[in-house]
Amino acid sequence: MSSTLPVGARDLLRRGPFLYFLLSRSLSRFSSQIAAVAIGWQIYDITGSAFDLGMVGLVQFLPTALLVFVAGHAADRFERKRVVQLCQIAEAATALFLAVSTFAGWLNEVQIFVATFVIGIAGAFESPATAALLPLIAPKGSLQRATAISSGAAQVATITGPALGGLAYVVAPSLPYLIIVVFWLAGAVLTGFIRTERQELPKADPTADDVYAGVRFIRNNPAILGTISLDLFAVLLGGVTALLPIYARDILQSGPLGLGILRAAPAVGALLMTAYLARHTINRHVGLRMFQAVIVFGAATVVFALSQWMWLSVLALATLGAADTISVVIRFSLVQLSTPDEMRGRVGAVNFLFINASNQLGQFESGITAALFGTVPAAVIGGIGTIAVALLWMKLFPALRKVERLE
Repeated sequence: MSSTLPVGARDLLRRGPFLYFLLSRSLSRFSSQIAAVAIGWQIYDITGSAFDLGMVGLVQFLPTALLVFVAGHAADRFERKRVVQLCQIAEAATALFLAVSTFAGWLNEVQIFVATFVIGIAGAFESPATAALLPLIAPKGSLQRATAISSGAAQVATITGPALGGLAYVVAPSLPYLIIVVFWLAGAVLTGFIRTERQELPKADPTADDVYAGVRFIRNNPAILGTISLDLFAVLLGGVTALLPIYARDILQSGPLGLGILRAAPAVGALLMTAYLARHTINRHVGLRMFQAVIVFGAATVVFALSQWMWLSVLALATLGAADTISVVIRFSLVQLSTPDEMRGRVGAVNFLFINASNQLGQFESGITAALFGTVPAAVIGGIGTIAVALLWMKLFPALRKVERLE
């Protein structure tokens, strides 16, 4: 979509604004992953309930569903890096509450859910603003490569974050929360150093104050609608992350440290894939490649569901992560390159709603189906459902299947 010659990976990493963006985003991802391990293990340790474990995902999703249009409008109306900074500070304050409460010994299930809800509110505003920042930082013609590098940098944090979270929880249940307080505050500082191309804040544009403009834009672009909805339904059915505490404790019997390793495994596969995509962008049949990646995602989910060996489970999760990365890079690049800058916040907010619906409602769905049918059958059904959705969407959205190139 741009005739400008793309910038190489090394040149991108030498650009100060892009480097600050990577570090800030990675620290936020690091914090989120540590929090997921600590909160998931703490809830399951307190209640022993798969249903309550799934409720964590629902509580995280509700703020996104309630605030999606307001958050997207904020990302287009106000300076995006300031929105991100405020969110990171709010997340750090909430993590400090969890740390103090856990150390004092009076943290209970309700308080954990409330804190999770607050973090969800901050995340609902942070994500669309962060996504809309990248096109203002990446040189023209290099967004796909910048997206791959950005995803890879976040995955480095995702690899080490869960393992560190599990290890820190073994040392002291309050320690993971103290770590993420530091990381979120450091991320807020780094965000302040980002310099971008001037963001065109809305003025006389009649759609500037229309919080629903993003919905209409997506609805009128079949390729974007198909991309976002595919991620929603595929990951909604195929997500097994909510069940990892059960697999770690009851099936693989690997404990908190094993849970951290399992949570990190998809990121290992994702990092390897992003390292490849940073050097070799997808230049042909990108729509078809995305569908193929989703099918591999579903198949890897089935393998993980049936595995009773730690090595096979880790391998399946790594494959799952690699396949998901291909889908993420194509989806993000397609959405951002097809959206005018003045609407990227609102379109990004809708995209984030779909992503959260797939990830966090997927956790809720997994918890419910595990409580009804058992952990392994629920995971198998989800993987098969993901494959079925990919095949169906190939028929429903032929325009997406036929997308040949991104840039």
